[in-house]
Formats: sequence, C-alpha cells, structure tokens
Amino acid sequence: MRGTTVLPGSGDEEEAAFPTHRLAVPMPNVLPFAVGTFDTIGPMSRAVFPHRHTFYEILHVTGGTGRHVIDLTPWELRPPHLGVIVPGQVHHWEDAVGLDGAVVLFTEDFLLDHPGDADALRRLGERPWLRLDEHEHRRVGRLVAELDEEYRRGAEGFASVLAALLHVLVVRAARLGAGESRAAGGGRTRAVAEEFLRLLRRNEPALWSVGVCADRIGVTPGYLAEVVKAATGRTPGGLVREARVHEAKRLLARTDLTVRQVAARVGLADAAYFCRFFRRETGISPGDFRRGVDIHHDHRIESIARPARPA
Repeated sequence: MRGTTVLPGSGDEEEAAFPTHRLAVPMPNVLPFAVGTFDTIGPMSRAVFPHRHTFYEILHVTGGTGRHVIDLTPWELRPPHLGVIVPGQVHHWEDAVGLDGAVVLFTEDFLLDHPGDADALRRLGERPWLRLDEHEHRRVGRLVAELDEEYRRGAEGFASVLAALLHVLVVRAARLGAGESRAAGGGRTRAVAEEFLRLLRRNEPALWSVGVCADRIGVTPGYLAEVVKAATGRTPGGLVREARVHEAKRLLARTDLTVRQVAARVGLADAAYFCRFFRRETGISPGDFRRGVDIHHDHRIESIARPARPA
C-alpha cells in the first residue's frame, strides 16, 4: 500500500481546490486498510496544509495540543478524542505539538460486509471530533489495539477479523455521536437527506436514480441535491453511483453470478456498458476485481505517504 497525492489542477472538478490524498490500494493487490501510530502511518497523518482524502480516517488522539481543522471548523485538542474524517472532507492540523495516538485508514471496499457503516461514518463526519470520557477512552483503546495486533500479525482469516472489529468501532462511535448529530441536523432538510440514504440502502436498482428518489420523497431533484450535499458533502448522483458499484463489488466478491448477471442485478442490462461503468468508477474491470479478491500480498505498510525527494 502506498499513498499518492493528486495536486490542484489535475482535472478532477471535485478535487481541484485542494490536494487530494489517496490510498493506492488497487484490489486485488493490497488490503484496503491500515492502522498504526501517527509516526508509523507517516507525514500525511500530521499534514499542516488543507487537503482531502478519498478514504476514511478514524483518529484516536491520546496526547497533544493545538487544533484539527475540518471543513474550516477548528477543533481544539483536549485528549482523549475520537475523530472521523470521511472522503471529500478538507482538513489539516494547526499548531499541533506532541500529537500522539492511533490512526485507522480504510477505503469503501473494506465496508463490503457492513454497508450501513458508510452511512454511520458520513453522519459522524458532520460532528467529527468527539471528546471521550475515561470509560470510552479505554474501550476505544482496546479495540484499536486489537485492530493493530491483527493487522501486524496477518494470521489466517485476519481480514474478516479486522472487518468485524472495525464494524464494532464504527457502531460505538456512531452511538457517541448520535446525540450531537441529531442536534446539528434537525428539521426537514435532515429528514429528506436521511430518507434518500435509506432508499439507497434498500439495494433496489429501480431506486438508484436521483429523479426516482426525489419523486418518491416528494421533492424536486434540485432540492434533493441541495440538502444531500449539505448533509453529506456528496452529490446525490455520486452516492447513487457509489451504491451501484458497492453492490456490484459485493456480488462479484461474494457470489458466483456471471458478470452479465451481476450487471442485471444492479440495474444495468447491457453487460458491456456495466463493464465500462465499473472500470470508470473503480479503475479495474469486474473480472480483474473478482480474480483478485482472494489474492493476498504483504498488506503492511511502512508509510502511507513518504515525503517526496527534492528534485
């Protein structure tokens, strides 16, 4: 696993304003997951310049002073904290001294067995900096330590154990943030966004259309786009594509359905178009994705992002 940075002006309209950091984890080659300390993860875990991620980041901050700025909101460090950064959010550290703790990184692919976790993480992204009491601090610390041990050992079945432990961490974090998220969201706009996400979770291809969802909820597509963007930081169209790709990956990884059958199951009757769509969204063909699911290489990392060598 390695890190890459997409610089402004690279041509991606959603990423043009800020550098975007990716986990270069092209399945099937590397597990789309990493856990370590701020030191072992690497320089990007302490980046002082605003940037985005294409992956999720969970932080268990146990020491340090300064601020973590997420989407222009500064959060003072008074450890212990649990922080959640979701794909697309802009963040950086300000005047951070003595920063200590654990960092958990993973892509959407690591949520295949628990797709509801993506919604929980997005809700946490609205209130991404949680102060832990001593009891919760110990619970989070134990979970993160177990994740780290499984990741470092890489014993048989470790990927499924990591996925299960991560699911527990996400559920517990969601419980901690639920009250604050409700207070921050509130009202009709939040209800519309929640209903849209609920429709996507039903995994019904007929609902994977912004227009259909808007009609089902009783709002215009324009209003739906506005409230979903405000609530999640994502466009409805992007979330629809993500839902379709996520279900396609699940079917490719967990069933023996043919590519043509998978295409039909996700609402794309033309198998050739499905293959083009899947490659455009993931960078890999459906066949290559399926062939690579069970191939394991060294999943561990020395650093997510090494500093570039001077020219």
